[in-house]
Amino acid sequence: MDNQNFNINYANQPGLAKPLERTFVANVFSWMSAALAITAITSYVFGTDASYISYLINVGEDGRVGMTALGWIVTFAPIGFVLLMSLGFQRLSSTALIALFLVYSVIMGMSLSFIFLVYTQASIYSTFAISAGMFGAMALVGYTTNTDLTKFGSIMMMGLVGIIIASLINLFVHSEGMNYIISILGVLIFTGLTAYDVQKIKRIGEGVEYGTEATSKLSIMGALNLYLDFINLFLFLLRLFGNRRN
Repeated sequence: MDNQNFNINYANQPGLAKPLERTFVANVFSWMSAALAITAITSYVFGTDASYISYLINVGEDGRVGMTALGWIVTFAPIGFVLLMSLGFQRLSSTALIALFLVYSVIMGMSLSFIFLVYTQASIYSTFAISAGMFGAMALVGYTTNTDLTKFGSIMMMGLVGIIIASLINLFVHSEGMNYIISILGVLIFTGLTAYDVQKIKRIGEGVEYGTEATSKLSIMGALNLYLDFINLFLFLLRLFGNRRN
């Protein structure tokens, strides 16, 4: 039997759109969860094993701690990966995007391993749990609300630009007060962006066509957005409530 006869446009079939939307959202969260698991494991391995962390930092004869070449690479490479995936979305295949996303999650884990040198393990684990709870709650809000969050999302994006600029300024000012305000705003912004991004992903799922290359690519990019929301929410919460090592 010719499979072309079953090339249904699911977006125009009310009875089929809902299951497809749920499948799409589930795929997005599956990829995001897989990437977070890879990041968490990599971060723990590098952050708690001296033989691994030595690849990222070195201690001079005078006792000063410095970054190795690999340490600098894993610090700045994640930005390049996000830009490559975002700007290359049209040209890259879904397989290439998946590979980039998984490699990116490993590099992010290596980069985040530095938090084990600054904060106690107990505060890292508790903050991660709090972040997961907040993220899950806002994801549920974004998925179930009937309110259009488009304008809200635009405000959050403007706020994100604001804290990026403020953070760059604070690199030179070194103000503890500004750092505290930036952290609070960061938590609020990424909490809000979580709800906005989940609603956006849900709406994308309502209009995609099942089994296409484009749908697969959109699910990876949706997972990347949620992954970034979670990681940034976690880091800002850690800056606010994390217990530093003595």
